[in-house]
Amino acid sequence: MILLPDMKKKNVGVFGLGLSGLATCEALAASGASVYSFDEKAEAREKTMDTEYRAEHPKNWPWRELEAVVISPGVPLTHPKPHPIVKKARMEKKPVIGDTELFARAINALPDRERPRIAAITGSNGKSTTTALIGHMLREGGEDVHVGGNIGEAIMALPAPDRHAIYVLELSSFQLDLTHSLRVNAAVFLNLTQDHLERHGDMEGYFAAKSRIFRNQTDADVAIVGVDDAWGERACTELTAAGRARVIPVSAGATLGRGVYALDGAIYYNLDGKTTKAGDLANARALKGAHNQQNVAAALAATQYFGASPAVAMKAASSFVSLPHRMEEAARLGKTLFINDSKATNAEAAARSLAAFDDVFWIAGGKAKDGGLTPLLEQLGNIRKAYLIGEAAEAFSEQLKGRTATKKSNTLKRAVADAFRDAEASDAPAPTVVLAPACASYDQFKSFEDRGDQFKAIVGDLQSADGEAA
Repeated sequence: MILLPDMKKKNVGVFGLGLSGLATCEALAASGASVYSFDEKAEAREKTMDTEYRAEHPKNWPWRELEAVVISPGVPLTHPKPHPIVKKARMEKKPVIGDTELFARAINALPDRERPRIAAITGSNGKSTTTALIGHMLREGGEDVHVGGNIGEAIMALPAPDRHAIYVLELSSFQLDLTHSLRVNAAVFLNLTQDHLERHGDMEGYFAAKSRIFRNQTDADVAIVGVDDAWGERACTELTAAGRARVIPVSAGATLGRGVYALDGAIYYNLDGKTTKAGDLANARALKGAHNQQNVAAALAATQYFGASPAVAMKAASSFVSLPHRMEEAARLGKTLFINDSKATNAEAAARSLAAFDDVFWIAGGKAKDGGLTPLLEQLGNIRKAYLIGEAAEAFSEQLKGRTATKKSNTLKRAVADAFRDAEASDAPAPTVVLAPACASYDQFKSFEDRGDQFKAIVGDLQSADGEAA
């Protein structure tokens, strides 16, 4: 747990009692703060019934005495309009922050010689895989590593700071919007694609939020930037001109004179004027596709900053196990491989996963994002057929007309059955059924995790039925 000595005997409001909110309440209470909590969901409030931070409506909080209000990343800060709790805090002139800012303050309170090192990763796509991969590489190199933030453990539930430790944090744009004083030693900005515009207003707002990851860096730190899209190129240019942190470009699509890049399945680095091959990814089964090559390049740059050897990092890449719902091999049945990429919630992410396979029977649909499938419509050469589900089925059918065969399966269970039948009957030697929805999940599922779990369960039922038939 991260303790906050400067919060002792202070009054703090916590709004939002999910995983991160409850961990924040625990940390504040353990630090001697008086915590006033609330959540709009009754089931979340019930979790605080027997605690010293039992939920009560914000109208009963001692607003004049509050030190700050800590809100969940999901609470709108500016767009589409500020949440009432944000408006109230601003009216009362109380800081609105997130749990990552509390973590930053705890670290900043330490003497320099006692500070742990920090890596943080953001981007529209790939940040969870890259975060987990950096953690894995560093552990394989013998480092004491704590991974959390927007992945795994809530940041305030991570182990207490130790100068020998490295924190590896996945940070969303929502979290970064609520963070002001975090200094990141190795900051990774992977990419930026159209997403979350309802929260940030436009791409400029989204870019500004993501760029906060570099905000407090010094010339002793590194800024690792994916340059395979225009927003990454802009970030790289602006950071280089600013002249603070050392900038390391990374790419999966171009040879770089300086930086780390992937070429024909191998990773190369040039950080000191000499280009060296770090190794290849032939045995890295969990890291298929060009997007994962960029993830590996970024992870290699970050781990080298912390002293890990490229050889150890590349060996770790080969033993890396994919995260659930991210290019996850769900099963192989007959000649057909099933891939669960439920986390591909926008068209750009779906395009990356689809490009990793030759003969794809694609399951897509859900609650569509702005633009629908537009970013991937020119990249459908390997798609044998698309099986469309959820709210987006009709719109996606229209977008795909004349580009690839489609079927409106409507439900995930029907889509899996349809795709498997067609894959097995096809002339493809190694067909792949890929769940890459290019959509949010909330029309038919609780979350992308729920969608992916249901996909795996449906595929599991197919396996059982096949076994019984045999």
